[in-house]
Amino acid sequence: MANDIRICDKCKHVKMKTFLPKVQKMDPEAEIKVGCKSYCGPCGKRVFIFINGRYVTAPTEDEAIEMASKYVKKNKV
Repeated sequence: MANDIRICDKCKHVKMKTFLPKVQKMDPEAEIKVGCKSYCGPCGKRVFIFINGRYVTAPTEDEAIEMASKYVKKNKV
C-alpha cells in the first residue's frame, strides 16, 4: 500500500525548496501531494506533514521529518 503524504506550500514555516526533498527521502516512490490542506491554525505556528491519516507537527522541518518517519509504511517485496 502506498504512503499518503501531503504537505502545504502555503505554510509560513516551510521552505519548499529544502522541505520537499527531505519528504521525498522518506519514501522515494510516494506521490507527495502539495497544496493547501486547510490546516491553517497549526500550520501558522509549526511545520506539519499529513502522512497516512495523521497530522504530524514540529517546530522545525527536520523534527517534523523525524517524527513523520515512524508513520511511513514500508513497502513489502
